Amino acid sequence: MTLNGWIQILVYCGIVILLVKPLGGYMYSVFSGERTFLSPILGPLERSLYRISGTSEREEQHWTSYAAALLFFNLAGFLVLYFLQRLQGSLPYNPAGMTAVEPGLAFNTAASFMTNTNWQNYGGESTMSYLVQMAGLTVQNFLSAATGIAIAIALIRGFAKASGKSIGNFWVDMTRSTLYLLLPLCIVLTLIYVYLGMPQTLGAYVNATTLEGAQQTIAVGPVASQIAIKMLGTNGGGFFNANAAHPFENPDAISNLIQMVTIFAIGAALTNVFGRMVGNQRQGWAILTAMGVLFIAGVAVCYWAEAAGNPLVHALGIDGGNMEGKETRFGIALSALFAVITTAASCGAVNAMHDSFTALGGMIPIINMQLGEVIVGGVGAGLYGILMYIVIAVFVAGLMVGRTPEYLGKKIEAKEIKMAMLAILCLPLAMLIFTAIAVVLPTGVASIANAGPHGFSEVLYAYTSAAANNGSAFGGLTGNTPWYNITLGIGMLMGRFLVIIPALAIAGSLVAKKTAPASAGTFPTDGPLFVGLLVGVILIVGGLTFFPALAVGPIVEHLAGIHGQTF
Repeated sequence: MTLNGWIQILVYCGIVILLVKPLGGYMYSVFSGERTFLSPILGPLERSLYRISGTSEREEQHWTSYAAALLFFNLAGFLVLYFLQRLQGSLPYNPAGMTAVEPGLAFNTAASFMTNTNWQNYGGESTMSYLVQMAGLTVQNFLSAATGIAIAIALIRGFAKASGKSIGNFWVDMTRSTLYLLLPLCIVLTLIYVYLGMPQTLGAYVNATTLEGAQQTIAVGPVASQIAIKMLGTNGGGFFNANAAHPFENPDAISNLIQMVTIFAIGAALTNVFGRMVGNQRQGWAILTAMGVLFIAGVAVCYWAEAAGNPLVHALGIDGGNMEGKETRFGIALSALFAVITTAASCGAVNAMHDSFTALGGMIPIINMQLGEVIVGGVGAGLYGILMYIVIAVFVAGLMVGRTPEYLGKKIEAKEIKMAMLAILCLPLAMLIFTAIAVVLPTGVASIANAGPHGFSEVLYAYTSAAANNGSAFGGLTGNTPWYNITLGIGMLMGRFLVIIPALAIAGSLVAKKTAPASAGTFPTDGPLFVGLLVGVILIVGGLTFFPALAVGPIVEHLAGIHGQTF
């Protein structure tokens, strides 16, 4: 590790923190229905959309109606994306002549982009036409991100409202997330990316002659617009197979910094929105602090492991850190930082090959995902994910002092605890069961490129990434097979909707409860003690759930490397 590396990491953290309050304030105004500087331009369009869809910003929904609207909307998005892929060969804007996508892969990709996972069992430049990239993948990047934000806002209302029956209107929350937040920011980011050198064209692929005289086809396309929402919406699906390691997706250190900042920007700012909506910004800062503690710990371990290098390589007399699978223009520090950011948020974009990380360096991305990606997390998903842990934390605090647990004046009772545990436990259900089956079935084992613990880690990473709606991968696993396309797609759907539905149920339960005033026995949830309790609950619950699997993979790999053993 170097001082320069840590300065880069701290500069990144400082920029994210500086964005939290202004972006949070703007988002609070948007979702509170207040006038913003974009209202004169977007207000008439917003109202027109409500009239067309038969709703109104004054119309509110019970949590069951909110959930039903969400589910039908996402089902429609899934079907549209699936059939776009299946009909790709006969649709326009296909200059490379891409044929129809195979049914299993089309199912996997439709589930992936609809759930904000963006796992890719294909190479984008060799599989998807411009039309599918734009009308299918990019549109779902916007809508899946807006869905996550809408759920977070609905859950916040459950804590913030004094009493009531409704948690907002899904159509209104979706519209405002897209119109006032995602679209304007993505327009600005797209222009910046084009200036920095990303392609943005509908022209055909370019044929070039190399220095050796050979012919090479250079893939281009509407790249910058997809990368803007890919990062801002914590989607992660790359236009190119190499993702953010490709120079057309991530040309230099400036674009790399912008992409890392945009991955965290909305998720971090939502903690400030939470604080503003519940009437106490210290509550939001406490949540962000807990996230920050886990994030810095993960960065420190990952950076240390990659900077320390591979002990097997050192045994050959070669010193230095682990640069395998990393871009020289980013180096070890920014590669490790990017890996932790993209798995702390449910982004999944990569600027280095996680499969080439050291055993402990690769373990941190897995841990981030297995904890539910609550360290800032995906847009919206991180906040409603950590609120599930907060419900458990205040319940534990209530048990310790012998009184009914409360959070922000709302009593946390049996229903909320059951729903929170359901949301938390659905992740290991999808991750571990599918992993266990895959490593014993011949069809699952056949896709593993490496034997022993690292091969197990490749499979564990795949199902962890799918259920956590992340989308990054240990590249040694061949995922484009019927078994992995179907089971990974099912894992994505479980990880998305078995968390969303309990979260909305909690919102509906809490919004119906009257807010009780704080008393002398109320446990304060905006100070260091609560931050420490929350971090402990996250680590303990996650550790008890996943440690057996982790011990078989990366930890065994690390111990084997120390003793010079190979598999």
